[in-house]
Amino acid sequence: MSDDTIYALSSGRPPAAIAVVRVSGPAVARVATRLSGALPSPRRATLRTLRDDAGQALDRALVMFFPGPGSATGEDLLELHLHGGRAVVAAVETALGHMPGLRRAEPGEFTRRALSNGRIDLAQAEGLADLLEAETDAQRRNALALSDGVLSQRADRWMTALSDAAAMVEAAIDYDGEDEVGQVDMDRTTAIVDRVQADMQSLLDQPSTERLRDGLVVVLAGPRNAGKSSLFNALVEREAAIVTSIAGTTRDALEAQVVRAGVPFRLVDTAGLVEETDDPVERIGIARARGLIGEADILLWLGSVTDAPAGAWLIAAKADLCTGPGMPTSIHQPESVAALWSRLVEHGSSMLSAGDDLSLSQRQRDIVSHVLPLLASASAEADILIKADHLRVARKALGALTGRDATLALLDALFGRFCLGK
Repeated sequence: MSDDTIYALSSGRPPAAIAVVRVSGPAVARVATRLSGALPSPRRATLRTLRDDAGQALDRALVMFFPGPGSATGEDLLELHLHGGRAVVAAVETALGHMPGLRRAEPGEFTRRALSNGRIDLAQAEGLADLLEAETDAQRRNALALSDGVLSQRADRWMTALSDAAAMVEAAIDYDGEDEVGQVDMDRTTAIVDRVQADMQSLLDQPSTERLRDGLVVVLAGPRNAGKSSLFNALVEREAAIVTSIAGTTRDALEAQVVRAGVPFRLVDTAGLVEETDDPVERIGIARARGLIGEADILLWLGSVTDAPAGAWLIAAKADLCTGPGMPTSIHQPESVAALWSRLVEHGSSMLSAGDDLSLSQRQRDIVSHVLPLLASASAEADILIKADHLRVARKALGALTGRDATLALLDALFGRFCLGK
């Protein structure tokens, strides 16, 4: 438990109907007594008049006390539900700031204390950070599952299974190589490890949380003057790209974030592709365009069929002027742009749909990706001493998923995403 006591506004900035100020730490009982006259009964909303040290009334507020270690932070916690005016909040924060031993919380410090005091683990804290930043329903569902401990519980099951497997291996070391019981245990060990591998791989097959947040990359590509920038503007519904009849107007990639029907997309307009150009700036733009084509989740190709990269969606742009192979689209025919969006949303929804509504962050994916080959080696290894070592290393690496041995830099980066009162 920390020696100091922190406070911060936990609700949105005033003015608002209600403002919630949280106080956490060993001085909570003293703070409640000085502000409201007495410490309220645990977990009961009590209407009190808050006063500063001079006895001046600050507000009539609901005061709630949550004793540690059963509170959200794992230590004594006080919530002050105030009228949400700027002057009210400022007066209460000033009164708190004048009390000895109190200081304003750093971003994410309440949640960091919850982690330090064992109320949540690192995977749950990451889920909470994602929940605060969620902009789509898929993000919300996944973040809520993470913050509720779904990944933590799964990791615990993996750890328990691998510990059981390791115990069998250690026991088998004492058996003679011809002992049938020892061989049966090795078969059971391999089966356990294989099941854990399959479960881990099923999570890696889901889209990452970054993909849920940043969206699918949709790249518009093709030759000069194919109508890429015009279609880009129509899709984002604003004049984001410069459109002229001059060939090569777009020289660099232009991006826009769009959420359509709850599906996030990152649309990218690229420079027109040509084999040769004397313009060094255009050459750089073309090189970037080719790189983005390789990174695209969905490639909209506005060009000839023969030049289309494998897997590209053929778009017959300028469909109001001429016909051609591909999906007919024209900025002068809004229904055609709407039809393209419908197809993008349908395809995007299927790409981002997680079968068990659980996606991993890049950090979490890196850990699982590191553990998987260790388990594969353990499963295939005939030497039980080496098998035991693979399982030991795998279990140690897996512990990082829920924050065992988390570095200070990692925690600083995570909790820096939180607001002051969280």
